[in-house]
Amino acid sequence: MRVRNRRPPSVIALLATVPLALVGCGLVGGEPEAEQPGRAPAEEATLKSRERVQAYLDAMTAKDVAAGRSQLCAVLHEAFDAAATEANGDFADHFEVSKSEITDIRPGPSGQEVSTAITVTVGKKKATRPLLFTVTRDGLDWCISDERPGAHSPAPAPTP
Repeated sequence: MRVRNRRPPSVIALLATVPLALVGCGLVGGEPEAEQPGRAPAEEATLKSRERVQAYLDAMTAKDVAAGRSQLCAVLHEAFDAAATEANGDFADHFEVSKSEITDIRPGPSGQEVSTAITVTVGKKKATRPLLFTVTRDGLDWCISDERPGAHSPAPAPTP
């Protein structure tokens, strides 16, 4: 007596569609990860984050409120307009930014986190303060989505 192992048509149909589903999910074949729409290569994210924050720092130094505002994501514009030139705002008249530098850029939970050190002079007093900017991709462009006091610790030196 001959026993025949026959699969039901539904199992055959399922097995035939699995490779197509994996291609559609990007697990098999498809575009390389860096070329997928909506994903930026790490180098681009670092470069754009550096550009946006440096432009903002330059605007602070020049007291160019419009140039500073243009580096921010649209959701921050209203708050920026209300606080930028106030006593503690980044563009307040009573202080001068005498030096600013980007000290670190690394990925964070909400985007690229850019650590800076900003030296501010008020009269004869000079102080250096850390600021941490978050830069995110908003559609096709990059913008600063957050600014807060503080910075990352320096990255540990690689061990030989």
